[in-house]
Amino acid sequence: MGLRLRLALTLPSPLIQLSLINFGRLTMSAFIQLHVLTSHAPSNLNRDDTGRPKTALMGDALRLRISSQSQKRAWRTSDVFEEALGDHLGARTRMLGKEAHDLIKAAGVEDKKAREWARQIAACFGKPKSDKKTDQDEDLQIEQLAHVSPAEHEAVLALAKACGERKAGPDEAELKLLTHEARAVDIAMFGRMLADAAEFNVEAAVQVAHAITVHRAAVEDDYFSAVDDLNPRGAGHIGERGYGAGLFYLYVCINRDLLKANLNGDDALTRKALDALLQAITKVSPTGMQNSFASRAYASYVLAEKGAQQPRSLSQAFIKPVKPFGAQSMLTEAIGALTKQRDNFNQVYGACSDEHRELNAEAGTGSLQDLAAFVQG
Repeated sequence: MGLRLRLALTLPSPLIQLSLINFGRLTMSAFIQLHVLTSHAPSNLNRDDTGRPKTALMGDALRLRISSQSQKRAWRTSDVFEEALGDHLGARTRMLGKEAHDLIKAAGVEDKKAREWARQIAACFGKPKSDKKTDQDEDLQIEQLAHVSPAEHEAVLALAKACGERKAGPDEAELKLLTHEARAVDIAMFGRMLADAAEFNVEAAVQVAHAITVHRAAVEDDYFSAVDDLNPRGAGHIGERGYGAGLFYLYVCINRDLLKANLNGDDALTRKALDALLQAITKVSPTGMQNSFASRAYASYVLAEKGAQQPRSLSQAFIKPVKPFGAQSMLTEAIGALTKQRDNFNQVYGACSDEHRELNAEAGTGSLQDLAAFVQG
C-alpha cells in the first residue's frame, strides 16, 4: 500500500489527484459512454496502404472500418474544435526545430550556428531524426511526432527569437521547455507519449474505438476517365479508386474525472471540451477523398450513458450482421439490436449506467442541445 502511494506522489500534479482518488476510493470515476450510428454514402474516408477503404472481419463478415486515429485527427483539427477551443489546442509535429531554425537565421545568425541551436531546442521533444544536414532538413526534425501544448509551442518560438537577438545559443535552464501546463484540451483528451521524457506523458481521457459497419459490406471499384479538354478525341487519363458505403457503429468512452484532472481541475474548460467533442463526433467526418465523395454525414442516432460503472462497448450487438426486415430500415434494425444488447447486459450484470439519453434523427426525437447538456453535467 505504501509503495502505491509513493508511486502516485511521483506523478505530475493532475495525475496525483486522480491516483489518490482511485487509491483511497474517495470517489468513483464518472464515465460518459457514447454509442453512435452514422450512415455514410459511397466514400473512401480512411484508406489502407493500397488506397482502398479500410476493412475488418467481424462475425465472419467483412465490414468497412474507420480507424480511431483518423476520427480523432478529424475532430481535433475541425472548425468545431477551433471555434470552441482555439486557444486550448496543441499541435502534433516533428518540425519544431525547423521553425526555430528559420527564426534564428532570420535574425542574421549563420546557418551552422542556427542549426546547432535549433537542434538543441528540438531535442527537448524527441531524438533528432538525423545528425547531418539533408535536403529535407532532417537534422532539424525529431524522429517521432510530438504533441506539444500551446504554451510549449510559444516557449519554443520565444527561445528561438531570443537566441537570434542575442546571437548566442540556449542554456540548460532555457531548454526545460516541456511543462505540465494543463490547458491543451486535445492532449488532455487523447493523451501524449514522449519516449525520452516519460514524466511529461499524459494519459488519454477519451478512448475511441474503430468504427465498423453494422452490416456486411464490400469494397467496390470506381472506374473513371478524365477527358483532356483540348483533345476531345480520347481520355487524358483513366484509373480506378475503391469506395464503400454503410451504417457505422462508433463507441467512445470518456473518463470525465481524468479529463478534468488533465485540465488541472478546470470544470468550465472541461464542460466546454465535452461539448466540443460531442459536436465533432456527431457532425465531423474524416477528410479522406471528401472532394470526390462529399461524405459529410451527421450522426443518425446517439445513445449517451453516464455512470461510475465499468464501461463496456455494445459492439456485440453487431457480431451478427444487421439486415433490414420488412418495412424496417437498416437504422431502425441497428437501433433495435443496440438497445437490446444494452438491456441484456443490464439484465446480466445489473445497471451498466445510471442515466442515459438518446438522439434519433430518423424519428426526430431528442436534440443535440439536450444531449450536450446531459454530457456536460
